[in-house]
Amino acid sequence: MVQKAKILLVDDRPENLLALEAILSALDQTLVRASSGEEALKALLTDDFAVILLDVQMPGMDGFETAAHIKRRERTRDIPIIFLTAINHGPHHTFRGYAAGAVDYISKPFDPWVLRAKVSVFVELYMKNCQLKEQAELLRLQLAGAGEVREPAGLLAELSARLAAVEEQAEALSKQLDDDSTDASAVATAAHLERKLTGLRRALDALEPGTGSGSPPLPSPS
Repeated sequence: MVQKAKILLVDDRPENLLALEAILSALDQTLVRASSGEEALKALLTDDFAVILLDVQMPGMDGFETAAHIKRRERTRDIPIIFLTAINHGPHHTFRGYAAGAVDYISKPFDPWVLRAKVSVFVELYMKNCQLKEQAELLRLQLAGAGEVREPAGLLAELSARLAAVEEQAEALSKQLDDDSTDASAVATAAHLERKLTGLRRALDALEPGTGSGSPPLPSPS
């Protein structure tokens, strides 16, 4: 069963968090609240998130400082961050947001449909990456137990079918991103995912009878 993705909502105003939950509830994912940068960093210590919606103006640790801490941690550096701001910012603030590692910088009030669409793209990419990791781990486990007599041809066929389903979904997502001219960062992430899938497919194909002996090196799932 595929688990829901977690989305981290960071804002010091409860009414803003409530509004974000109302907008994103249609995605049917797990929404996690954080009322400060410190609280957000604490949540990121234990949970994995598909995307972070981060308010810029917060007392104490603001959004820029919070993002800097997130990007310094190896565990969290690759999580997409969407900055939300109520200020009438100029180019300097926008540049500072992207320099802090944000994939997008959205001014309030924002279009709920646009925000939901942007978040859904990163949720889809996250879910596809999770599926890829699961397939890679399954393959590793099968190779680790290669000493057992367990009908390897049947196992390879099952793995190949599962991988094909992920490849088909990833291809459809990439085409949708290209057609919609979505953010360049999302397109690049999708391309990275497709490269991982290609590497996993090569490793799996090399295990087929008649393609050579020995176990091929597996691509890293991360």
